[in-house]
Amino acid sequence: MFLPGLFLLFLLFLLFGPTAWGVHVSWENWRSAQLNSGAEFEPPASKPHIVFILVDDQGFRDVGYHGSEIKTPNLDRLAAQGVKLENYYVQPLCSPSRSQLMTGRYQIHTGLQHSIIRATQPNCLPVEDVTLPQKLREAGYSTHMVGKWHLGFYKRSCLPTQRGFDTFFGSLLGSGDYYSHYKCEGAGMCGYDLYEGEEAAWEQDRGLYSTVMFTRKAINLLANHNPHSQPLFLYLAYQAVHSPLQVPARYVERYKGIPNPHRRKYAAMVSCLDEAIHNLTQALKHYGYYDNTVIVYSTDNGGQPLAGGSNWPLRGSKATYWEGGIRGVGFVHSPLLVKKGSKCRGLIHITDWFPTLVTLGGGTLDEDLNLDGYDVWEAISEGRPSPRLDILHNIDPIYTKAKNGSWKAGYGLWNTAIQAALRVGHWKLLTGVPGYSDWVPPQTFSNQRLTTRHHNERVRWDRGKSIWLFNITADPYERVDLSQRFPHIVKKMLMRLVQFNKTAVPVRYPAKDLRSNPQYNGGVWGPWFKDQKQNWEEEEDGYNNMFTNHLTKRWWKNKSKKRKIKRRAEHG
Repeated sequence: MFLPGLFLLFLLFLLFGPTAWGVHVSWENWRSAQLNSGAEFEPPASKPHIVFILVDDQGFRDVGYHGSEIKTPNLDRLAAQGVKLENYYVQPLCSPSRSQLMTGRYQIHTGLQHSIIRATQPNCLPVEDVTLPQKLREAGYSTHMVGKWHLGFYKRSCLPTQRGFDTFFGSLLGSGDYYSHYKCEGAGMCGYDLYEGEEAAWEQDRGLYSTVMFTRKAINLLANHNPHSQPLFLYLAYQAVHSPLQVPARYVERYKGIPNPHRRKYAAMVSCLDEAIHNLTQALKHYGYYDNTVIVYSTDNGGQPLAGGSNWPLRGSKATYWEGGIRGVGFVHSPLLVKKGSKCRGLIHITDWFPTLVTLGGGTLDEDLNLDGYDVWEAISEGRPSPRLDILHNIDPIYTKAKNGSWKAGYGLWNTAIQAALRVGHWKLLTGVPGYSDWVPPQTFSNQRLTTRHHNERVRWDRGKSIWLFNITADPYERVDLSQRFPHIVKKMLMRLVQFNKTAVPVRYPAKDLRSNPQYNGGVWGPWFKDQKQNWEEEEDGYNNMFTNHLTKRWWKNKSKKRKIKRRAEHG
């Protein structure tokens, strides 16, 4: 009786697997047992689920593990259990980083080298460029986006659901009110900016704070998808912590000790974001995704000190090519990592996520994609050397504000009036006007007097400089310009800029189009440029909306007023 009983238990174990017993065994052992038993074997989706979290305007110092006074216990834990990216670069502004994430290509190869995509411009991520979600969808993924798009919307073919995402819930513009989801781009150019798919999400709008709203939407997507039937790609692009500085009052209470009001609110916004990431991670575990998921966390650019952000001890801020504008907070968290709890110091750029994630998802990378990114998964997961040796931060031929820039200063090789930045190995070269160049220490946000040299240090542009060279490995804070000491290195770097510039496409930065006014679109920011296939009558109807839009505007003002009164009551 004893032996048959053991045999029966063994059969039950083979048939129902380890979960029925609450026993953890390896996937390989279970698979082997199933095959040896002769039972029908149906493997789960082997492709990992991918969750890419992009945060807006978070400064290099604004995470707990970089020494911040802002408490981010959940981000700290995820990073500590994963791989911290400590030589990771993004772009200095929103649209440039997002375009390079979506295409794996430098700005000079998409025509988006100058500034950002404005809401009133007939411009967007080139529709002929293949995107990350398109490649993952080809590989069998269910693709979803929640949050901020900011890659243009002047025509329908520019929208997220036309660029590879099965679903989209979020905003099309670069910023807006966190509660009302309303945005003005100047006098008389105001409109609503919250979308579900390709339509305004009026019915889903409950006046929720966007960080909370986007997280709930993401969790809802997880709850309604079967993690065992199809791999999922979730791109969660938070509005936080971009200005305006808005946050529920309960988070501000934690930072009463910060005297600077901007820094206080900003810190509260980061804490709310940290809590949101915790809730998302718990949902991944609850709904059965976590063990086969890769979570990537990244900022889109450096912090803005004037809006409470801190990049200390790095130089510069958002919108600059100093390290404070382009050195990003980033980490990867996943049970699939080989070397967990480590730091990756290999050179990594935001363009690298395209080939890395497509390859990880079993997709194909055709040669005609002309990618600038590299597959860096082994560098991240296993600690191997990064295949990336250089980064073209950008060449902006329109931004030529260096008054003393010249071909002579560029040794006849390059006009140093042009804003450009390049990293090759340990070396970094900047030309033109890189942007706001101060070091902004933590004490700036307190009432303490700034007395030391570094705390008071400002850079005067009347020195006539238009070219800089730094050894970033030895001098990550960019304090010692070596351009005069190593002219031969400068010349080599300038030649590399010239080579890159030969591959650049013309800049796409069109003038403002008055047809973009939400008044012509029922008070909503949305596509206004009609493709040739559409009837002229449809375009005429859009203009006619202007004459009836005062009704929508009046309704919206009343709704916004009620919400403000409600929030004041809630916040005491």
